[in-house]
This record gives sequence, C-alpha cells and structure tokens, in this order.
Amino acid sequence: MTRTFLLPDLGEGLTEAAIVAWHVAVGDTVSVDQVIAEVETAKSIVELPSPFAGVVTELHGGVGDEVRVGAPFIEVSADARVSGPTTAEIATVRVPDDARELEGYRHEERAGIKEPVAASSGSGNVLIGYGTSSHGGAPQRRRLRVASVAGAPEPVARVGGPVAVKSPIVRQLARDLGVDVARVRGTGVDGVVTRADVLAASAAAPSAVSATSGSAAPALASASAGSALSAMPAGLGVAAREPMSMLRRAVAAKMSASRAEIPEATVWVDVDVTNLWAMRAQMAVGDAPAPSFTALAARFVLMALAEFPLLASRVDGSELVTFDGVNLGVATDTDRGLLVPVISRADALSVGELDAALRSVSAAARAGSLAPAELTGSTITFNNYGALGVDGSAAIINHPEVAIVGMGRAIERAWVVDGAIVARRIVQVSLVFDHRVCDGGYAAGFLRHLVTSLEHPMVRFREV
Repeated sequence: MTRTFLLPDLGEGLTEAAIVAWHVAVGDTVSVDQVIAEVETAKSIVELPSPFAGVVTELHGGVGDEVRVGAPFIEVSADARVSGPTTAEIATVRVPDDARELEGYRHEERAGIKEPVAASSGSGNVLIGYGTSSHGGAPQRRRLRVASVAGAPEPVARVGGPVAVKSPIVRQLARDLGVDVARVRGTGVDGVVTRADVLAASAAAPSAVSATSGSAAPALASASAGSALSAMPAGLGVAAREPMSMLRRAVAAKMSASRAEIPEATVWVDVDVTNLWAMRAQMAVGDAPAPSFTALAARFVLMALAEFPLLASRVDGSELVTFDGVNLGVATDTDRGLLVPVISRADALSVGELDAALRSVSAAARAGSLAPAELTGSTITFNNYGALGVDGSAAIINHPEVAIVGMGRAIERAWVVDGAIVARRIVQVSLVFDHRVCDGGYAAGFLRHLVTSLEHPMVRFREV
C-alpha cells in the first residue's frame, strides 16, 4: 500500500515552501519521525519528519522546487520488514486547500472522517522544536508536526501527447511564465518536464519570438510579482530568469506595503560615543565577554521608548494602539537575506540578558532555525547597519511597525571638543518614523534622549 504525505501547514499563514534538501531518496527505508527533508518558507528553514515507516517510492519535487501546502510531498510504500505504527495508528487527515492549522490530532484511516482524538505519545506527530517522546534531545533544526493521507500517487498529467508534467508546481510555474509545456522537451526521468526545463524555455522565448517575427520582444509576465516588463533592454539577451526566493518575495511585499501605507520621515544625528566605547571595554567580568556595542545601544533605545512610547505603537484604522512593553525586532543579515528575529519584552531585560538574547536570535537567524513565530510580533526594529561597514541609511519601516532606529559604524573622526579639534569615535544614529503617529518634535525628543544616553552612558545608567 502506498501512502502519500501531503505538505502540512507550516504555520503563520504560510501556504508554500521551497525544498532545500532531501535527506532520503527513492528506494530508501524510512522510519516514523525520521527527517526526510528540509524546506524553506518565507521565514525559516524547517525539518520535515516522516509520519510513515516504509520504503520511499516517489519524491514530489527537486531541490529548489516550491510545494504548496496540501500538495503531495513524498510517497512511502508500507513494508512489513520496517517497524513502526500500523496504518490505523498513523495520522491520516488530508490537509485542506485553506491550509488550516494542524493541532496535533490523528484520524483513523477510513472512508468517513471521525472526530479527532488526541495523538498519543510517540505517535509521529512532531511539535515545532521538539521530537516525540521516543527521541531524546533537541533537534538541530525546527521540526514540524505532521498529518498525511493514504492513497495512490497523483497521476501523471499528459499534455500534448508524449509530454509528461508530473509536478503541480511545474505546471503552475509554466502557466505563470506563459510557457506551453507541450512544446517543451522534458529532461526528467521518462521525459518528464522539470522546473529547469520550464525556466530554460522561458529564458529562450524572447529571442526566439524576436528572431521569427522581427518585432520588438513582447512584455513578459513575472511569476514572482505578477507585473510585466514593458520592454527588453536593446541589444541584450536574457542570461537567466529565476523566480525570486520565498524570502525575497516576502521582503518585497512587506517593503512595498511600508512604502505604500506609511508617510515616513527621517531624522538623524552624529553622536560622540567615545565614552561608551571606553566603558564597554571595562564591562567584561572574569571570563565573560563585555556586552556588545549593539546590546548597549539597544538598551538605550529601549530606555528612550519608555519616555516616547508612540514610536513602538501600532496604527489600527483610525486608532493608535500602544503597548505595555516592547518586542524588539533585530535586523539581521543572513545568507538567505534580511531577517528580523524578535526579542519579546526586551524592555524587561538587563544589558547582560539583552546581549545574550541578541547573540542567540542572530545566530539562530543565520542558521535558519528560527520558528515563524520568532520572526513576528515586533513593535519596533533596531538596525545596526554599521556592522556592514555603512555610516548611514534611509531605512524602510518594518511594516506594520511605526518606526525603525538605525546605527552606523563607530569610527574615529575629527571632532571639536572645548574649541579644540580632537579624534573622537563618532556614530550616526537615525530614526525613521510614521508621520501619522507623531510629528518631528516628538521624534527629535526621542533622539535627544538616545543621544544623551550614548554620549553620557554612566549618567544614564545611574538614573535607572
């Protein structure tokens, strides 16, 4: 009997994922809870454990392919030689089209759907960040609870005679790019048209049309953004055409929403942080390192927000919503792109605790091991772009927040102190704010508070 594992709901309203790596191949024997693949959502990389024990008969998609929630992901044939739960013990609920959240339930396999019953310990349902009771220790990547459906694999769709398009993701990509798969020569097994075949056909299309018609290249639909190019650059051929990554699309959507909805304004100031720079070096205790410059600056940002809370609020229709604390978003540069992990109730943390939290979330973001919930819910973002060697930046507010604080690199510059030109360590600090929430005077007041803290850190710390 062949059982099909459908890609489950990955949480936070995410409806698709891209395959990062397969850990199994056709013909491999798998056990319940064995990690079979890593998938990338717009927010994190997630490990998928198998809900079945048996022999892998088919993988739906290759590395880089995108799979929608509820679509077939892997097929496993029952094998009596493999130990594991029986069919009746396996969760077998089909993930519906609306990708409703799976709550760790299982259903008995039968024609009708029974009321869900709580999954037993070690059933194969895996919570995010945890294995089942039969597996000790925490996993290296986030794990996902799963459910599945028994049945035969999706039939191969024949398009235009001998051409085979097996993956629904490839069919959708072909539709988005305007590629007629009946005219594409498949390079997959048994002539199956793959994602690479569709992309190659799309890239070749403009030059082919131009050569046959003698007219300018037509506008080409963009699968990622749904927009079109009005004209191709004269004299240049298309070297490659790749869909934007899921993370890149998510960032694009958020930044576009920010620009479209928020009337932003920017204020900035150069700050002498020489005293803070020297004080930090003296804060190391024993073998414990001194807190990072980012942690100290972020602590001062949080102190300023206690006096100017509107900059960590939300606009909800015609209402302004303030909160009784601050969830701090930390802009983090990773190999995948910009991520903003969140430190909940950062305002309640000491400098040491904040420093530890910053190191932890930054490392997890770069490793791709953050759960989606750890990338949402921030009320203001702090961006230390100085770590990238940048002095200043006109940052974009992390929608739906209403402000973002940025800090450039701290470098020695000529500075006037008591009428004399001396070398001091200077950093540029910026505040981009939503002008619907406050005016320039309020924003300047926040910056003055922050500047005082950065220039006279001991005075500020004594106040608290």
